[in-house]
Amino acid sequence: MTESPETGNRTSSYTGEGDTGTTVFGGHGLCSKHDVRVVAHAECDEANAAVSVAIATGGLPTDVTAMLVSVQNDLFDAEADLLTPLNHLEPASARVVPAHVERLERAYEHFAAEADDLSGMVLPGGTLSAALLYQARGVVRRAERAVWAAVEEYPDTVNPQVGIYLNRLSSLLFVLARNANVEHGDITWVPEFSVRDPEPDENA
Repeated sequence: MTESPETGNRTSSYTGEGDTGTTVFGGHGLCSKHDVRVVAHAECDEANAAVSVAIATGGLPTDVTAMLVSVQNDLFDAEADLLTPLNHLEPASARVVPAHVERLERAYEHFAAEADDLSGMVLPGGTLSAALLYQARGVVRRAERAVWAAVEEYPDTVNPQVGIYLNRLSSLLFVLARNANVEHGDITWVPEFSVRDPEPDENA
């Protein structure tokens, strides 16, 4: 429950307006909840939550935590961007711009210098922090796909910079996950390991 600023009365925090499967989606107006723009926004929101869980473990270095907190702010920028069409008369609260992407690229280069194997042939997991960063990366990649679907369907109103940002963010999260496993060690992917014939015992 919330208090209405106009009347001071207690009001419900829900409106019930979405009970028909539609929602008023920012400057886009009334949309289906299955609309690709609404889905893209929701996926960015989930990506932000996934990053927050990785931070909450408390096992990350201070500079990594600070970077991820700034990423959370960027993801709010992305959500605000998606709410307002590019051709809208009113300006968006925030837009994702090339500088957002460039900042992530610099961070990637910085943290990649500390990583070991970036081949992608390492199984996700290891420390709790690494596992959650890998999971956050998976959520971000899903958000990226959703944004590109929205750009494809609404090229004149959805900002492609949001998709580019998410692409770079998934790469950064991979590097951060690799670094979180430096002291733990990794398990390398072995193709068809579970169905291979066992190696013969040379001492038999």
